[in-house]
Amino acid sequence: MIDANKIIRVRDIMRTDFASIEGSATVKDALIMMKKHKTSVLIVNKRHEFDEYGLVTSGDIARHVLAEDRAPDRVNVYEIMDCPVIQVSPEMDIRLCSKLFANYDLVRAPVIENGKVIGMVSPNALVLDGMYKNL
Repeated sequence: MIDANKIIRVRDIMRTDFASIEGSATVKDALIMMKKHKTSVLIVNKRHEFDEYGLVTSGDIARHVLAEDRAPDRVNVYEIMDCPVIQVSPEMDIRLCSKLFANYDLVRAPVIENGKVIGMVSPNALVLDGMYKNL
C-alpha cells in the first residue's frame, strides 16, 4: 500500500524558471533566447486556445538546421518543433512520471495546470531532486 505522505509529486521537483517562444520566431531568435536563459529547451506557445504547446530543443536545431546547412534566420521554430508534446500534471507521482519518461524516451515535459504551463520537468529533476527527498 502506498503511503500518501511519502509520495513526491511533480509539483515538488519541477523547474518554474522556463523560457517560452512563439512558433513564428526564427531559429536564430530561439538560439539567442536559449543562450540568454542558459537552457537547451524552449516551450513553444500555443497559437490559439485550441492549439497545443510545443517544444524546441538544441537537438532539434542540430538535426533540422545545422546538419541540413539551413540558415537559422530563415527557419521558423514551428518548422522544427515537436508538437504536440507529452505533458504531465503537477499532481503526478514522480515514479509514474519517470515511467512515462522511460516509455517515451523523453528529455523534458511541460507541467500543465488549468491549460497553462507552470513548469518543466526532466529526468535529472526526477532522480536528483525527487529521489534525494527520500534519502
